[in-house]
Amino acid sequence: MTFSLSDSRRTTGFYVSEAWQRFARRMALGRISAIRFAGAVPNRLIVAPIDLRVADPHIATEIYYGRFPLGGAFLDTEGASPFGMSAPSQGFFTELHGFGWLRHMRAANHDLAAANARSLVDDWITAHGRQLNSDAFKPEILSTRLIAWFSHSPVVLRGADHGFYRRFLKSIALQVRFLRHVAPSVPVGETRFRVRIALAMASLCLPAGPNAIRAAARLLDEEFARQILPDGGHISRNAQVLLNLLTDLLPLRQTYVNVGSRLPPRMTPGIDRIFTGLKFFRHSNGELSLFNGATTVSADTLLSVLRYDDSSGQAFREAPHSRFQRLAAGRTVVIADTGPPPQGAMSRTAFAGCTAFELSSGSSRFIVNAGNPFHPNEMQRSFARMTAAHSTVTLNDTSSLRYSQSGFLGPVVIGGVSRVDIENLDEADGAIGFSAIHDGYAAPFDKLHRRELRLSADGHSLSGRDRILRPGERVIVAGDREEAVARFHVHPTIAIHQHDDGTVLLTAGDGESWMFRCENVRPDIEDDVHFADLAGPRACRQIAVAFAPRDCAEINWSFSRVSGRD
Repeated sequence: MTFSLSDSRRTTGFYVSEAWQRFARRMALGRISAIRFAGAVPNRLIVAPIDLRVADPHIATEIYYGRFPLGGAFLDTEGASPFGMSAPSQGFFTELHGFGWLRHMRAANHDLAAANARSLVDDWITAHGRQLNSDAFKPEILSTRLIAWFSHSPVVLRGADHGFYRRFLKSIALQVRFLRHVAPSVPVGETRFRVRIALAMASLCLPAGPNAIRAAARLLDEEFARQILPDGGHISRNAQVLLNLLTDLLPLRQTYVNVGSRLPPRMTPGIDRIFTGLKFFRHSNGELSLFNGATTVSADTLLSVLRYDDSSGQAFREAPHSRFQRLAAGRTVVIADTGPPPQGAMSRTAFAGCTAFELSSGSSRFIVNAGNPFHPNEMQRSFARMTAAHSTVTLNDTSSLRYSQSGFLGPVVIGGVSRVDIENLDEADGAIGFSAIHDGYAAPFDKLHRRELRLSADGHSLSGRDRILRPGERVIVAGDREEAVARFHVHPTIAIHQHDDGTVLLTAGDGESWMFRCENVRPDIEDDVHFADLAGPRACRQIAVAFAPRDCAEINWSFSRVSGRD
């Protein structure tokens, strides 16, 4: 294996690239003013797309009384408009100005909720509708708001007079023009995809000629080609992005059908690929794996999307483009990260989890990664990105990726894993497995980490081996001073008990139990934090196996099912 590029060279390249991109965006945007994007007012809305997100009419009641529970924060307006008050957090601001909460008003399905929705939309138009330089017009918020306004226009316009109808359409038209203008300068990623979804939706929901509809469809197609990999993964390597995109793409596809317009050519095969990718990252209990920024999602949200899955077949064994492995046998599923981080700006969301795995069986997840907080703050997200927050090996308490601390660049990856070599370890007896070796510790310590995983044919046993090696796969010598820790993060719903002989028993709520053993090192049970929980970070436990490679060339461990139905 070769060493990674030096941090200094990679960082210099990032600075040059980021400076040029910022300059290009600034030149492309030009002078921003509401007058510049004024124009004709549409005379009507043609269609209202569905919204697949879960709605709760009780939240509509809370909002009616001025209590806004958004973005993991809470604001009591005491009757004032929330748009004239300071947001308690950035997450709150994003959700408030994104207007996704309109779905709760629609679910309430009564005139009072409709009047409240209309009043709040009118407040926003008055306070922010022409502030194009404000955070409320950031592409990620603007695109979300337009999708919400199109989807929930029936509740906003229920009982509305002509004056409000015209103000509403005028504001939508201005926002669409502005979003169309800034779209080319949005960096590649989930936000850019959603921008193109919003603009395609606008071409269908507002009166538009065939050329405008085809142009929006063509630009959306480009994002399918650019961002959805052949194996169905997203270029971010985050499975949750697939779910987020499907939640907007499926209503858009149905809207094309409803208005009698031809689908973008890449849309149907692209959605089918996304479904394939989503199935790959699902555990035995139906939940998504926690890699590269994924967090927990409600079962209802996931099911509301999966019921539209028309793709056939089972999940693949390997995602060769996304660079993940999946071992499945019986009731057991193992998903492992075996790839380097995304390149360039996309690495801002990369987590240092190379060779980390998750283990599920039946209705329970047993071994997981810490995941990303549902509503993260900067400190929590920084901890969640560390290698120590993943079920893999850390060397000298150091992450396998190194992130920029520059405010100019943001948290891009500037060093660490650049190459991962994979070897198939399937056996004649039906056992399946792989070996992965990465260079994330080559630059700082001149070391490589190799991990081998094997799942038995019946799914009752997962065996693993971890080795710290010198480049060229040479063994450690006496003079090396590195210290390694293999961590196995236990899901917070799993009870954990260590026996006198060092073995660790993991028991799920339904009684299914797995035993952890390590042949040559006694494991420890340590306190831990599970970030990916709808209610916020949650205390849990982890199994930690500390070893010094100079004394212990490798550790061999296993998880074996000891009770539970087949």
